[in-house]
Amino acid sequence: MVKEVIGVLFLAKGLLFNVYSVLRAVRRMHLNLLQGVLRAPLGFFDTTPTGRVLNRFSKDMDTIDSQIQLDIDKLMITFWFTLSLLILISVLTPPCLLVIVPLMAFYWWVQRFYVATSRQLKRLESVTRSPIYSHFSETITGASVIRAYGRLDAFVLMSDTKVDENQKSYYPGIVSNRWLGVRIEFIGNCIVLFAALFAVIGKEQLNPGLVGLSVSYALLVTMSLNWMVRMTSDLESNIVAVERVKEYSETKTEAPWEVEEKKPSPDWPSHGNVEFSDYSVRYRDGLELVLKNLSLSVKGGEKIGIVGRTGAGKSSMTLSLFRLLEAAGGEITIDGIKISEIGLHDLRSKLTIIPQEPVLFSGSLRMNLDPFGKYSDGEVWTALELAHLNKFVTNQPAKLELECSEGGENLSVGQRQLVCLARALLRKTRILILDEATAAIDLETDDLIQSTIRTQFEDCTVFTIAHRLNTIMDYTRVLVLDKGKIAEFDTPTNLLSKKGIFYGMAKDAGLVQ
Repeated sequence: MVKEVIGVLFLAKGLLFNVYSVLRAVRRMHLNLLQGVLRAPLGFFDTTPTGRVLNRFSKDMDTIDSQIQLDIDKLMITFWFTLSLLILISVLTPPCLLVIVPLMAFYWWVQRFYVATSRQLKRLESVTRSPIYSHFSETITGASVIRAYGRLDAFVLMSDTKVDENQKSYYPGIVSNRWLGVRIEFIGNCIVLFAALFAVIGKEQLNPGLVGLSVSYALLVTMSLNWMVRMTSDLESNIVAVERVKEYSETKTEAPWEVEEKKPSPDWPSHGNVEFSDYSVRYRDGLELVLKNLSLSVKGGEKIGIVGRTGAGKSSMTLSLFRLLEAAGGEITIDGIKISEIGLHDLRSKLTIIPQEPVLFSGSLRMNLDPFGKYSDGEVWTALELAHLNKFVTNQPAKLELECSEGGENLSVGQRQLVCLARALLRKTRILILDEATAAIDLETDDLIQSTIRTQFEDCTVFTIAHRLNTIMDYTRVLVLDKGKIAEFDTPTNLLSKKGIFYGMAKDAGLVQ
């Protein structure tokens, strides 16, 4: 009957603690971590290495998932076992209390000293592990370039150096473990010595059987004390993983996804009017402004070319439209609504961008074109035809179900750019942003794409960061940025006649004599 009761209690404990409580806590921590990272602002990824994020999601989450609950289990079992041993020895040989109390005080000091040291060493080991992940990830990504330049040995050396740095924290952890072992053995041996000594001294008053029981249990004290310290240390060391995950779960997030009281109408923006009012922005606190007091007004349907030297603030302007960068001053207004007041989803779902570096998701081509399944196959094929990709897709055995590898690596850069164009043609929002979208495409294909944009987005507001000036010579106006400020803003013809910055750029490009 006792065995059955113990079995039921163990089953109840396993279900309540291991299955329900632990899994629920781990799931919540992972969701909080995922939400914290996915909703983090752009500055977070500028200052946080990829390896550090990978470390949180891999090693730290694995520790929380599989190690901490086992450590708690073992610590509780070892604690009660050790306590029962010491009580039993004290009851059987009462004089042992005179020795056990000071030994336990010494044990407590050893434990506190070791656990504090071990915890910090574990934290250092976790911190120095992140650069290993970062370097490995970067090496795999750039393997072809590393081989082309013959830098294999240099990267192997860098990897070895980072592993050595990690071992500087890992090895002292093993040494401190041995330091603990010597002291725990000493405490255990002292308890055995005095238990046997007091048993011999008081042999006339004690029962021989109880003396044997006391000494035999005293022999187990060394092992149990050792295990208890190790379990305490492991728990405190592994709990660092919770601290690290919690840190990323509580990172400052972007603005709310939706703001119910400021939700725009479903057909917004209906005209595509965009206005910058004394707008300034910086990448993160403490850095200089990248856009300074921009003031300009763009009417719906206008085609605006944006040009300037490297670092003039062209891409920063497009990032500001999507609120990937938050304003340091001023406002951006689209069709009379301040974008800083509405939710990010309501804003970004109404804008379309063809980025400078197109990246596709792992999955079918159709999923990459229409991830939410809003459009029919006919509409998808029409978009592919307008993007000059229909011949390529038709020649594929899988057609629209063509599997795209991670990042679209099985497609050329130009083809990935055309997929982004087809996606933009499908969505066809009132505002389109081209961030040097045709930089990786030959001139002939570039001309075809530009003609498609002019015809299919005729009534849309288009902002184009120009890689080739000839693509924007027939635009409504050209915005010339210089050091984050508006240097020139007028029609291409007027800017050429003024012979300013734009004239100089056009002359360098061979467009004017």
